Amino acid sequence: MFGNYSKGSRAERELINYFSEKGFSVIRAAGSGGNSLSPDMLAFRNTRQYAFECKAHDRGSLQIEKEQFLGLKKWEENTGITTFIAWRVSREGWFFLFPSYFKENECSFSISLGDAKKLGKRKEELL
Repeated sequence: MFGNYSKGSRAERELINYFSEKGFSVIRAAGSGGNSLSPDMLAFRNTRQYAFECKAHDRGSLQIEKEQFLGLKKWEENTGITTFIAWRVSREGWFFLFPSYFKENECSFSISLGDAKKLGKRKEELL
């Protein structure tokens, strides 16, 4: 558990630093990773407003528990801020995925790495 948390925290810090260096004002949510009430981080620059739920997994697919995923979608509906699941894969980099790209399963929402590569935006595209 601790290894996964540490890996996730490093990935979040990497993303925070990237967007900060590109002129965004960035906020990391308190309790990030521990609840489904809000995304992990927010980034703002002029009219660009992004919310990110950050994940760092090296598997062939990404699953997000239903409760967390539905909470994220509700947050997006309430705020109107463009929301992404930001998935970091070692040696592949970041994929920014709209929640609508995920498929609902019995216990989670998921996307394959292949679909993430085809559909996801790269961080440069968000600037």
